[in-house]
Amino acid sequence: MSRTYLSRLSPDHGRPPGGLPGAAARTAAETAGVVLAGLGVWGAVAGLGFMSHPSLQLPALAAGAVLFTLRHRFPVAVLLVLAVLTGPAPCVGPVTAATSYAVARRTVRARRRGRLLVAAAALVVVCATVPAPWLGPGPVPYGLALGLILTPTTVLVPGLVGASYGQQRRLVQALRERGDAAERARRFADSEARIHERSRIAAEMHDLVGHRLSLISLHAGGLELALERADPELREEAVLVRRTTRDAMRELRQALGVLGPLSRDTGAEALTDATGTRADIETLVAESRDGGIAVRLDWTGPDLDVRPAPVRRAVHRVVRESLTNVHRYASAAHVTVTVVHDHETVRVTVRNGAPPAPPAAAGGVGSGRGLTGLRERVELLGGTFDASPLPSGGFQVDATVPAEPGDAPAPERPGTADTGPEGGGTGPERGKTVAEAGEAVADGGVAPGRRTAHVLTLALGLVTLSVLMALGTTFVYASAPHQFAGPRPLPRIGMTYSDVTEAGVLDNKAVRAAATGHEPPRPAGTVGCVYPFNGATEIRPGALKIARYCFDASQRLIAIDRFTVPSVRDATPWETP
Repeated sequence: MSRTYLSRLSPDHGRPPGGLPGAAARTAAETAGVVLAGLGVWGAVAGLGFMSHPSLQLPALAAGAVLFTLRHRFPVAVLLVLAVLTGPAPCVGPVTAATSYAVARRTVRARRRGRLLVAAAALVVVCATVPAPWLGPGPVPYGLALGLILTPTTVLVPGLVGASYGQQRRLVQALRERGDAAERARRFADSEARIHERSRIAAEMHDLVGHRLSLISLHAGGLELALERADPELREEAVLVRRTTRDAMRELRQALGVLGPLSRDTGAEALTDATGTRADIETLVAESRDGGIAVRLDWTGPDLDVRPAPVRRAVHRVVRESLTNVHRYASAAHVTVTVVHDHETVRVTVRNGAPPAPPAAAGGVGSGRGLTGLRERVELLGGTFDASPLPSGGFQVDATVPAEPGDAPAPERPGTADTGPEGGGTGPERGKTVAEAGEAVADGGVAPGRRTAHVLTLALGLVTLSVLMALGTTFVYASAPHQFAGPRPLPRIGMTYSDVTEAGVLDNKAVRAAATGHEPPRPAGTVGCVYPFNGATEIRPGALKIARYCFDASQRLIAIDRFTVPSVRDATPWETP
């Protein structure tokens, strides 16, 4: 009682040594994997220069890694918080995807699972849209696009895969439990059949031993009357024998009474001293032949009338039960009953061929445990029993019993009720139920190849989702307008030389040569000027308009002048002087 109570309190009860370190190592490996996937997304987007505020993404990823370790204890809260972090920080997406898979796999109720996934998806969209102008790609529509891209890769697809895998796992577990229940029911039915057969044997023993004890009591009573006058002292011994016999009969009935109803055969099937002899077997064969079955009896060796009653009754039971099964399941088949009796054994074989047509479903079909009872009876006598279908489509029952069973009990079969065709077992491993075997597989103790394949599949899926996240995030950030988008700003007074050159204003030697000798005076304080090519425009034939940008000693733009200088037109190649 206390042991059961402790097992309910402690979740680690019955766990093999080293279970906790193994779970911790697995959790650490999973956390490291999702963090590496998140770093991959961050590196891919930030490396291309599209991610805004890349330094703020890493703290969000660290917080997601901490929350990931708590996904089994607080699944709903962890998934929702990770969904909030994923919107402004796409690098948290792999962590959210792994959490969505784990939570959906463990959530049994479909409605609750659906509401949870929808809520997480909505949070991803909202948290990617609202802070987009400050922490995201920029305009709100682009933030909405980013949220719609992240939603399927971080929540929906992993959640649906986890739900499918969890449903499959629960279905397999239910099938295992159902198979285990069927296995237990079959073993119970076999055990009941054996107990019933032993009860029948006990009833036969009661009849046999009771008959012998009745004879002893009868002879002791006659001896008591004969010695009443001849020898009174011996008469007391006769009285003692009669009373002891009566007490033995009473104790025998009491001992056999614990078995419940003895189910003795009565009527036409009552067991007598002629049971199991050749005449009795011929009678059984004749009754089956009168019932419409083609039966042939082959008897080799002497009659069984000199053999012990348990042997004869075992032969009778094997033949009768086999013919009864033929009546039920193969009434149109040919049947051969073979009895081989020698000095050591009695072998009984009942073989039927394949019926020409499948038997019609008949009412009153037996329990199907008659063969189990026959096996129990034969093996209690130290014999062997086998019942199996034939390659030709028929069925054969083969029983071999010793002609003179010893007094020692028959050796116990290995595995008792758990071995052999009727026992449903193949060795000590049959003691483990199907459900326990399924739990062992689920815990990773069995089938390491399947577990490795499952881990590799999940890792490949996580990598694929991470690549899709990185591509989608890069596409949105690249499409969104940023500070360098649109036309470049025009140079203005006060800008530095470097700002002017970044705006595309660069000095051109040809334009400078055209302006030499024709430009107006430079402003006071000018140190140098720049004559860009894109500032020169031919306004009319022979007149070129030039822009001049003058800088002071601190490289500040102090003047922008535009003036016209004469230009020289070159002759075209086909013109002649």
